[in-house]
Amino acid sequence: MTIKERVEKLRTLMRKNKIDAYIVPSSDAHLSEYVADHYKCRQWISGFTGSAGTAVITLEDAGLWTDGRYFIQAAKQLEGSGIKLFKMGEPEVPTYTAWITEILKEESIVGFDGSVFSAEAVKNMKKEFSNKKLSLNIEHDLIGELWEDRPSIPSASIFVHEVKYAGKSRTEKLNEVREEMKAKGANYYLLSSLDDIAWLLNIRGNDVANNPVVVANVIVTEAKTELFIDLNKVTPEIKAELNAESVEVREYGEVKEALSEISKDKVILLDANTTNAALYNAIGAEVKKVEEPNITTILKGIKNKVEIENLRNCQITDGVAMVKFLKWLKTSVGKEDITEISASDKLEELRRQGKLCVGLSFGTIAGYKEHAAMMHYSATEKTQYTLKNEGFLLVDSGGQYYNGTTDITRTIVLGKLTEEEKRDFTLVLKSNIALDSAKFLYGISGYSIDVLARQPIWKYGLDYKCGTGHGVGFFLNVHEGPQRISCSHRNDVTLEEGMIVTDEPGIYKEGKHGIRTENMLIVTKAEKTEFGQFMEFETLTFCPIDLEGIVVEMLTEDEKQWLNNYHKMVYEKLAPHLTEDEKTWLKEQTKEI
Repeated sequence: MTIKERVEKLRTLMRKNKIDAYIVPSSDAHLSEYVADHYKCRQWISGFTGSAGTAVITLEDAGLWTDGRYFIQAAKQLEGSGIKLFKMGEPEVPTYTAWITEILKEESIVGFDGSVFSAEAVKNMKKEFSNKKLSLNIEHDLIGELWEDRPSIPSASIFVHEVKYAGKSRTEKLNEVREEMKAKGANYYLLSSLDDIAWLLNIRGNDVANNPVVVANVIVTEAKTELFIDLNKVTPEIKAELNAESVEVREYGEVKEALSEISKDKVILLDANTTNAALYNAIGAEVKKVEEPNITTILKGIKNKVEIENLRNCQITDGVAMVKFLKWLKTSVGKEDITEISASDKLEELRRQGKLCVGLSFGTIAGYKEHAAMMHYSATEKTQYTLKNEGFLLVDSGGQYYNGTTDITRTIVLGKLTEEEKRDFTLVLKSNIALDSAKFLYGISGYSIDVLARQPIWKYGLDYKCGTGHGVGFFLNVHEGPQRISCSHRNDVTLEEGMIVTDEPGIYKEGKHGIRTENMLIVTKAEKTEFGQFMEFETLTFCPIDLEGIVVEMLTEDEKQWLNNYHKMVYEKLAPHLTEDEKTWLKEQTKEI
């Protein structure tokens, strides 16, 4: 079926169920950012393949809402579909709920699958729709009824993430959670977010591509922990290990029944933003609900000493793979046919040779020339370019290792550049250095320092329509909260010692080029004075930044010194793991300017 045909079949089902507008988000039943193919309903109905977006289909109209990372990509993929693109965050662009409120008649019915919307989102929708007397029908998965060849839910077995990597046993983590539960007066704690579950129980899985998580729910009480999971995914050995630490393994589908059995004199703690509406509604109305951010999210976000030391070693392994890739690319372009896809494949091959590597942390973004202006571009056999001795190739990639998760972007000079390209490359470097060099008082959030990275490019009337950085998991999701570096007012989480953030400013010009330089940083303590505790960043990523793209005259003396110091560190960290030929090449790439 074409996208238009799928939309028309959905409208037929909507009429049958007396639904006037149907909302299709990007999430799964655990409100995940990245989901298994089984849950890619929004992609199926719209044709838009980005990781973030919401489709709304009415009986007459259709729209797709996505953020600045995907404006260019979404516009291309929606052509001819009859679905209008709404650029989230742009002036005078309504939210999808505001649009629904505006175009529907009073007492219309809005439908969606309640298992893929958070309880908080449903509460907010009810409030917003009340003025026009719109009602909700959250009982139907209409896409599931239409999607005949829908992929099955993954069924691979889980495995244990050893304490020598994780730094804490599951018993230690569960005890920390129970202390917080007690402080909040809760008898039960419902946990639905997949990376939190994986972290808490020191288990990993293969249910989501590049994210080593498993589809499951968890209920923690004072005495035991219940893991609701496809029982076929748990080997007898792992089940015995979990049981020995008072973790009971139950069938995935039994979680609603377990929630419904909680007596009305009990208190349950949950995060209404990560608990889907169907699970929330399974809890008795008389049971007291304490709705707060997940306890595990902040515990997971602050890396322990073992994790940090593991991650430092992991970054060396990853940096070696990157240097081997860069040397191969820079010396091979023009001599052999290299495409965006074959370049990505080569990097994956080299990364997988690294010690403790399990795979990729996300699908590699390799965008040549104007393709890189699409922040989350994904090459296909039909769209890919063959690389030439000119312009930039942007490569955003990362690895999953037992001892950490990596995320790095390098924009690589393949040959002749325009003055504009070199200027923009240098501005992005200045922005990266500005954030990396920041020193700030404890208590500051990423919102307060995001402006540091934007200042160099704002001076030229440029900007990037996304955040500057995000948290990164430990052998978990490459995007992790609660911290981030962003100009969003909602970003108010204090940057704590041990938190990981990326530093990835960029410049993206449609039809021209895209440039991004990304390193991972860890929040550390600086000096403490009479004015308070100061904080700063330690750079974790080791990989040269292409000197051929830099207009040296645009850098201050401090910026030159930063770059020279960084490149000296890159060489010292990576050279012991390289061949003599590779060392010679890296020495030239990290020479002082």
